[in-house]
Amino acid sequence: MPKIELFGPVSEELEIVEAELSKNINTRLDLLRKASTHLIAAGGKRLRPAFALLAARVYQKDLGHVVPLAVALELIHMASLVHDDVIDNSLTRRGTDTVKRAWGNRMSIYAGNYILARSLALVAGYQRSDIVDVLADASMDICEGEIIQMMSAYNVNLGLKNYLRRIERKTALLISVSCQLGAMVSNADEDEVRAVKNYGYYLGMAFQITDDILDFVADEQALGKPTGSDIRQGVITLPAWYALRCAPEKEELAVLLSSPEACKTDAEHIIDIVVNSDGIEYAYHVSQHFARKAEKCLDMVPDGEAKEAFLNISDFILDREF
Repeated sequence: MPKIELFGPVSEELEIVEAELSKNINTRLDLLRKASTHLIAAGGKRLRPAFALLAARVYQKDLGHVVPLAVALELIHMASLVHDDVIDNSLTRRGTDTVKRAWGNRMSIYAGNYILARSLALVAGYQRSDIVDVLADASMDICEGEIIQMMSAYNVNLGLKNYLRRIERKTALLISVSCQLGAMVSNADEDEVRAVKNYGYYLGMAFQITDDILDFVADEQALGKPTGSDIRQGVITLPAWYALRCAPEKEELAVLLSSPEACKTDAEHIIDIVVNSDGIEYAYHVSQHFARKAEKCLDMVPDGEAKEAFLNISDFILDREF
């Protein structure tokens, strides 16, 4: 399903968000502006602003007051990507050079910090401490998740709980917060705010598991970055976790995945072992489980086109190829 159909109820507002993203990078320093807008120009799914807008649309028609929040959420996400590409030494994202590759590490850090600061300025405009508290708590958890992932690299003995904790902080939290804040600024009652927040959490878990599957099997051009990126960085995702326990070559796989050198030189062989182990099928089953839990959370949400879009998104995530 094309993105324009997926987010149909808020498509006009998303166009405004798209324009506002670049407008909010309003520095007079040409170098900083080019580096900070580079990832915006590369495009993206804009899931986080879409979720905030859809959650708000459940409760009201006019979403003008939600647009700054939606822009801020995408800027927060983009700042984290710019910094992640420095940490991971990534050269390609969304089918183009990363900020790191084009301008180097120092400029990437400055650009990421500037983008984050711009998002905070937008949030401050609401003059609501509860919104700030939600974003601050989520930001701290996301940082902790990145450190957990760094400490977990090449460790083949970690359990499923470690993986779920990592993807919760890596992806699910910000999607959950996007839904939560969209409902909050639209004055939804507490139970309904909690319902869309939980929807976002479970959907975010499904989204990241699907993303981890695609890192093994997607077409590199469609994915917008090299396949096998996680393996090359020693990041053990759900398909590999399953293969470490169930693949006929699990002992060989454990040796390979615990070696930084082998993860780079033998990445294709590692991918073959994982794909042939039924690890992809297992991960897809878990992704389905979270997507269905997300849909169940919508039972408390009023019917309408926004709720229907939320349901369609869960199906799309399970079927996506990028």
